[in-house]
Amino acid sequence: MKVGVDARLLSRPLTGIGRYTLEMCLALSKLDGVSLHLFSPAPFPHAIMSALQATTIRTLHCKGPVLRQLWGAFILPLWAKQDQVDIFWGPSHRLPGLLPKATARVVTIHDLVWKYAGETMRPISRLRESIQMPHAIKNADAVVADSTATTDAIKAEFSILNNKINTVLLGASQVSLSPSLLSLKENAITRPYFLFIGTLEPRKNLSRLLTAYSRLPVPVKEKAMLVIAGGKGWGGVNIETLITDLDLNDHVSLLGYVDEATLAGLYSNALFLAMPSLHEGFGLPLLEAMTYGTPVLTANNSSMPEVAGDAGLFVDALDIDSIARGLEQLISDEAVLEALADNTACNVKRFSWDNSAQQLLDIFKKAITARHSRIH
Repeated sequence: MKVGVDARLLSRPLTGIGRYTLEMCLALSKLDGVSLHLFSPAPFPHAIMSALQATTIRTLHCKGPVLRQLWGAFILPLWAKQDQVDIFWGPSHRLPGLLPKATARVVTIHDLVWKYAGETMRPISRLRESIQMPHAIKNADAVVADSTATTDAIKAEFSILNNKINTVLLGASQVSLSPSLLSLKENAITRPYFLFIGTLEPRKNLSRLLTAYSRLPVPVKEKAMLVIAGGKGWGGVNIETLITDLDLNDHVSLLGYVDEATLAGLYSNALFLAMPSLHEGFGLPLLEAMTYGTPVLTANNSSMPEVAGDAGLFVDALDIDSIARGLEQLISDEAVLEALADNTACNVKRFSWDNSAQQLLDIFKKAITARHSRIH
């Protein structure tokens, strides 16, 4: 089976959906009879090229959003036609409109942020999602969602799905087998800490997390500092300014985007991960943290309870006092923290990239059958 993949996110620094695309492609490439054809408007980093040696890769050097959009509209479907792919998979909410009629198509929908938390998105991104996602769902032979919560949200929003939506959970894997502690030393992280991982954007709710942390008694803050790792996003307040205004300069370390070895070191040494997002389609950092035995504090909305399971302490993402109580409990109560940490290994066993890839391959096969039955 020739599988065409919109792999544009692999050309950028990996965040949630990009990592999902990479891990799923790696797992798919190990399955018998699967030939991956990855298409991107820009080259992949050397590490990704090395990891995906057994696949066919087509890239260009498109710079800027306009050229990338033109690539997606015209070059991408042309490559799929030239390579005669049996099925085309869009791992990030969209499908090209000019695919050959005989080519089956599957799209993965990670979340409906544009619908349920649109105020946390750039206006142009919200508009694009609100147009591209319904088009992809309507034209797909099968739709894949990351979690039961996302599946239910899609069913509630789109009545055209019939029986073509499927839930395929993400897998669990450590981001690096060689954790680096260098960043801890370089940034003078010499005392216990809890960790925030994610792009610095409104949906991640970092402002409320910082405000909640600032409300803790000084002796509690002295027990654990907050380490923030993630690339700059958009919108909201300036995080550096907020840290200063909240008098947290001595208690917060802002690292920016970090490489995989550093990220692994941060996960493995953290007391817990704090991820009180306003909305998540899955919440991959929750799972990544648990692969290192690190429990999580997260929100009681969308997919996060489903993913964190009994390795998580849940708070109301909109209630700063709720977040503060959760932080204080995990920082001050070693018994609770240890109990959650003890549950991480069992919880992680529910998630496997190999199982997810096999489920996705089964969906591909059904989509091809459905496409052929409609055109013949």
